[in-house]
Amino acid sequence: MTGKRWQLAHGRHLDLGGRALVMGILNVTPDSFSDGGAFDAPERALEQARRMVAEGAAIVDVGGESTRPGAAPVSAAEEQGRVLPIIVALARSGDVLISVDTYREETARLAVAAGAHIVNDVWGAQREPGIAKVAAETGAGLVLMHTGREREKLPDVIDDQFLFLRRSLEIAREAGVQDAQIVLDPGFGFAKDADENLDLMARFSELAQLGYPLLAGTSRKRFVGHVTGREAADRDAGTAATSVILRLQGADIFRVHDVAINVDALAFADAMLARQTNLPGR
Repeated sequence: MTGKRWQLAHGRHLDLGGRALVMGILNVTPDSFSDGGAFDAPERALEQARRMVAEGAAIVDVGGESTRPGAAPVSAAEEQGRVLPIIVALARSGDVLISVDTYREETARLAVAAGAHIVNDVWGAQREPGIAKVAAETGAGLVLMHTGREREKLPDVIDDQFLFLRRSLEIAREAGVQDAQIVLDPGFGFAKDADENLDLMARFSELAQLGYPLLAGTSRKRFVGHVTGREAADRDAGTAATSVILRLQGADIFRVHDVAINVDALAFADAMLARQTNLPGR
C-alpha cells in the first residue's frame, strides 16, 4: 500500500495505506444508473450521507449529474443547485470529509467554498483544465480519473491508462497542484467493455508505476453484472469481491454505493495484508 498522506482543502488530510478507505456515493440526481431519484430530495440525501458515515465511510462523494452512458447533460446551474445545498449542510456537521463529483471548474470552485474537501473529476482535468487551478488555489484533494470516452484508445489497457493519466498529471502540475493532493482513478466502466475492465483488474498493480495513491470505482458497474448475472441494484456482493481483489493489488480508496458490505470485505483484505507482512521470513 502507498503509505502517503492525502492533503485536502480546509486544512484536512487522510492517511492512506494502513487500511482501505471507503468513499460513499451520494447521487443527488434523478437519473443515475442504479439509484437515480433515490436521494434527489435534500432530506433523503442527508439521511443517506449520515447512514454511510455511520457504516464507516471516510468520504461522502456528492454528484449532481449522471455519468452513465446516454445520460442527458445538465447545466452548470442545475448541477450546482443540486450539490451545493447538500455540501453546505454536510459541512455544518464538521465530521465528514466531502468530495464533489464534477468536471466543471465553476462547480468545483463553489463546492470547495461551500465546504468540500475533494474534487473528483471523471474527465481527469482534460475537459475543463481550469479545475486543476481550483485544486491548486484551494488545496483541495484532486481525483484524476481515466476515461476512454470521446477519443481513440490504445489497444493495451495499461498503455492507455499511462497515456491518459500522464496528460492529466501534466495539467495538474502546470496548474500548481502538489503531488500530495493527487489520487488517480483508472475509471472502471468508462468506455471500457467487460473484458477491458477484467484485464484492468488483473493488471491493476501495474498502475503503481505512476507513483500516486489509487481509487477504485467498480460499484455496480455493468462488468460486475456481466460476471455475476445480476442487475445493477443487486451487484453489491460482486462489487465487494472486486474491492477485495483491488485492495490486494494496491488500491487505497473504494468508491461504492453500499458502504457496509465493502467495509466488512475490505477489513478482511487488510487483515490478510497484515498477516502477509508479518509472516516469518518477510
